[in-house]
Amino acid sequence: MPGHRAASEARPAAGHGYQHFPASRLEEVMLYPVYVHKDEDSAYGAIVPDMLGVHSAADNLEDLPAAVQEAVELMYEGEALMPPRPNLVDKYRRQREFKSGFWMLVDIDLSKINTRAVRLNISLPENLVGKIDAAAASRHMSRSAFLALAAEHELGGRGRKAPVR
Repeated sequence: MPGHRAASEARPAAGHGYQHFPASRLEEVMLYPVYVHKDEDSAYGAIVPDMLGVHSAADNLEDLPAAVQEAVELMYEGEALMPPRPNLVDKYRRQREFKSGFWMLVDIDLSKINTRAVRLNISLPENLVGKIDAAAASRHMSRSAFLALAAEHELGGRGRKAPVR
């Protein structure tokens, strides 16, 4: 599969020899082809042809992968669908609009946009659960939605309203 690595595979990491990806991240790390272009006196522009509408820019080439990751996260935030699997560069490189620049493969961490719910079992003091339930009910939210929103807030997230489950 394009962009998929076996647990034992490694790839060069910038300045650090080889980087091994744990098995838990195998489905989350995908190498997407990114078309990079730069006009004189401009920033580097990036287009992710596999994801229509995802484009970004950075003044420095080394900042481009992070900018692309952010653009993907913003594009798919709150969406039910995940991004498509990456295609090979060969699918795009002969197209006219991709002639004057160059290609790079960017690791897109899909775990940062994965909205799939995960069931977990936690233990909390009974009185705290009562307070959580009361706060969730006053906001017309489920306990899970309230806890997710509280966790995002505490972790410095954007504080978006969690879906009611």
